[in-house]
Amino acid sequence: MEEQLALRKVKSRFHNGLRITDEVALECAKEAAGELRLDIEAAFSQGLPNTPMANAAVRVISGNFVVARPVGIIDGVDHERTGVARKIAYETIHPILNAGGLVLLSPLGFSPTGEVFNLAMEDVAVAAATALRADKLIFITELPMIHDAAGEEIREVSAHQASAVLDSGCLNTDTAYYFRAATDAAISGVPRAHIIPFATDGSVLLEIFTHDGVGTMISSENLESLREAREVDYFSVIEHDGVIFGCAALYPFPAQKMAEMACLTVSPDSQGQGDGERLLKHLENRARIAGFKKLFVLTTRAAHWFLKRGFVMASVDDLPKDRQNMYNWQRKSLVLMKKL
Repeated sequence: MEEQLALRKVKSRFHNGLRITDEVALECAKEAAGELRLDIEAAFSQGLPNTPMANAAVRVISGNFVVARPVGIIDGVDHERTGVARKIAYETIHPILNAGGLVLLSPLGFSPTGEVFNLAMEDVAVAAATALRADKLIFITELPMIHDAAGEEIREVSAHQASAVLDSGCLNTDTAYYFRAATDAAISGVPRAHIIPFATDGSVLLEIFTHDGVGTMISSENLESLREAREVDYFSVIEHDGVIFGCAALYPFPAQKMAEMACLTVSPDSQGQGDGERLLKHLENRARIAGFKKLFVLTTRAAHWFLKRGFVMASVDDLPKDRQNMYNWQRKSLVLMKKL
């Protein structure tokens, strides 16, 4: 669209980041959308042998699927032919998708009066994802990796956390625009909204099929849970997006008001991210709630890790009698204990 405006020697006008669309700008938007639609349809029509799309038969359907209304006057500024999505024709789109077709939505919307409005791409995407109850909304953007106010990469946040990031004002205008759209989608019920850089080769596959991904994901809820195992007694597990990454067991010795933490393990893929620490704190809380006064562990290799977290060296004689009888003298595990 900017190229079309430049050819007409017309400057873009914005108010608070939103384009003001006059009649000339609207014609440019129509031309740009039409040209891009044809290019996309041509790309999906490929099917030559010995190519990635050999014998493909992908059908792309476009139409007046987006009902729009004018933005109107904001802060005394008339946005003219700029609009916002009011409704997505999901009842028409669903059968097309179920038949294996692709629906291509342009950033143009239509009113019941027959008018055409220029819409923000992000607005259309969020409205469509929400109306279709999509599992994911993916923005492939020109943005680099997003960072918070402390300079840390934002890999994954809940919608609530994302709102706090927006309120902090640490994001530049372009980044905040995508971030707000993804957050709005998550708040509206889309389970996952991704912002990924198109400059990274294979970014969509890397974001979706690897644990760390290459972009930022905003979820409708906190994807990490620390809970008691459903099928194994005494165990707690740390779960992330449906995948278990760590576990630990709490074995009670109620007569001595002591408990043993055992089998603490974290997946090699997620070590160094604090999962072990969270499991330890979770089991400590479980032990306190149950009325235990001491927590002990037996280890052959991780003594320093526990010492840093408030445990002290103890001996086999300090263990409950039942646990002393089960002590493996061949392993010669060190005993560490912590007062709760």
